[in-house]
Amino acid sequence: MNLESALSLQGDERLQALARLADQLTQAADAGEEPDGLAPTVSALLEVVGGADGSAQLRMLVGEALGRLGDPRIVGPGDEGYWARVELDLGDVHVGRYPVTIAEWRKFVSEGGYEDDDIWDDEGLAWRDSTNRRLWPELAARDSVRHLVVPNQPVVGVCWHEARAYASKHGARLLSFSERMEVARGNEKRPYPWGEPFGSGNANTREEVLGKPCAVGLFAGDRTPEGVYDLAGNVAEWTADRVGDECVIHPGSWEQPSMASWAKARELARKGTRGADLGFRIARDADEA
Repeated sequence: MNLESALSLQGDERLQALARLADQLTQAADAGEEPDGLAPTVSALLEVVGGADGSAQLRMLVGEALGRLGDPRIVGPGDEGYWARVELDLGDVHVGRYPVTIAEWRKFVSEGGYEDDDIWDDEGLAWRDSTNRRLWPELAARDSVRHLVVPNQPVVGVCWHEARAYASKHGARLLSFSERMEVARGNEKRPYPWGEPFGSGNANTREEVLGKPCAVGLFAGDRTPEGVYDLAGNVAEWTADRVGDECVIHPGSWEQPSMASWAKARELARKGTRGADLGFRIARDADEA
């Protein structure tokens, strides 16, 4: 199978062929070979990920294939394209276009994020240095969670302390719940980033039956006019807000039904909570960016 043959197909057959071709290129790269036709294949995969053609299940496979080959959309907080500027009543902010991805998180880990005392507050240091905690790299190494550790998927299984340390590393922070709600609703006070009704095929929620996170931005409907993705589904998100010993999260995710996706939905979780559907995104005040 070559790219020309794959593109000559239509519908789900094209998506299946592209996913198979990407697997072949990934295997060649893993074997130390120079993959032939890598750039045009990545472009073809990007077109699928950015569109709405094909079943959600096959588009998810294509998204994973793109992640393994190298998703050019995934950049870091030091890249201007990482951020979307959003005008809020509470003050304009630069918001991460996507939840923090596995690729970003692994870079944080490999560059000594856990060892950098300066990015952990006193509470975070106490948690990090406690004897009864397990850090993300140890948990992510298990075979049972391999399907959750794909470079261009949102990182999951990160607790509140870890999320805050990552944000601090990049001169950023978590959104407050009110800010996150306003980002999703916009001036139109939308119940969902795309408006209403909830409909189908707009977000990665339980109804889509994908059974896991997908590549960020795969559901084009789950996007605000400013270009902030995955606010209704894919993964739940930590916010900066606390209520006693617990923190506020927005629960919309692949594991939750659509009722958890509306912008005002909220739940509480303890700071050390980890979940296969719980991630985070970061933000910066616009006047400090």
